[in-house]
Amino acid sequence: MAEKLWGSAAEALAGTIQDGMVLAVGGFGLSGIPRDLIEAVRDSGARNLTVVSNNMGVDGKGLGLLLENQQVSKVLASYVGENKLFAEQYLAGTLDVEFVPQGTLAERLRAGGAGVPAFYTPTGVGTPIAEGKPEAEFDGQRCILERGIVADVALVRAHQADREGNLRYRMTARNFNPLVAAAGRTTIAEAEEVVDGYLDPEDVITPGVFVQRVVRVVNQTKDIEQRTVRVRAEV
Repeated sequence: MAEKLWGSAAEALAGTIQDGMVLAVGGFGLSGIPRDLIEAVRDSGARNLTVVSNNMGVDGKGLGLLLENQQVSKVLASYVGENKLFAEQYLAGTLDVEFVPQGTLAERLRAGGAGVPAFYTPTGVGTPIAEGKPEAEFDGQRCILERGIVADVALVRAHQADREGNLRYRMTARNFNPLVAAAGRTTIAEAEEVVDGYLDPEDVITPGVFVQRVVRVVNQTKDIEQRTVRVRAEV
């Protein structure tokens, strides 16, 4: 079996990213984003990328780096989030954006990973989301057809991994990562810890069969998207 553990994010990404690819990326805001791998994509210089992610991070961080470097031509996301540049490029017409309801986005990724080409859902019926999509009625309820998503490359962040690519996530940093990991033709995971031996099978969330490459996290910084604190009361 080929060795899955690579020395750096840049090495793990080498030979997998090309112009025009579909890139699925885990994370929610800045929680659970594959920060090192995103920076490696930026440094690769790949252009005309289609990015599938819940949102595009914030200005100057996460997937916002790819927007700043003008490497993204299309985004499938559930909301703009805190990224002003994302909004500006969308409103200016320089970035093609397909808004997908959050639950539908999750299910489209899950379907792609499970080999399901499409599914019907009532979400979005009668709205611009439904425009141009086949419609059917089930038990009296109108539904629209949504396609499963299969990405050329999927990038995820895990808390723990082993050398066979089995992954375990931590708390809310799990978010979209397991769905993204299964939906990639090639999946690369960065992990905060790479354990000796194997993860306990009871703790595995993403089996290694879905993961082709693993790299240890170098940048352990965990940014906070919004920090709100109360004024300290005077004693």
